[in-house]
Amino acid sequence: MKLKRLDYHFSICKVKDFSEIDLESEYCFIGKTDEEKSVVCITEKCPVNVIEREDGWNAFRIQGTLDFSLIGILSKIALLLAENEIGIFAVSTFNTDYILTKNEDYEKALQVLSEAGYQII
Repeated sequence: MKLKRLDYHFSICKVKDFSEIDLESEYCFIGKTDEEKSVVCITEKCPVNVIEREDGWNAFRIQGTLDFSLIGILSKIALLLAENEIGIFAVSTFNTDYILTKNEDYEKALQVLSEAGYQII
């Protein structure tokens, strides 16, 4: 399985509302619940109406389109990284999964996954 490095730094934000989000940015993940409104975005594209913000994330994605019948892909990656004391923040889209790690763990995470047989591109 191929994992594609994303060449950006990311931030995870809680926002007042979605009015300031740059939806034309290359990467922008939006989540809304009854308790909060969250955005994962390229750090330089963070909206101005942030309530809380966590900077310092890097990301990679599972390359290609994943069929919904596939089971355990994200959990295998999460387990490998957890066994190596690397925390993750995962975001899923219709096509695939994106995995974020803190900047200081990113290269180690990719090394662990490479040694487990994942191809890093």
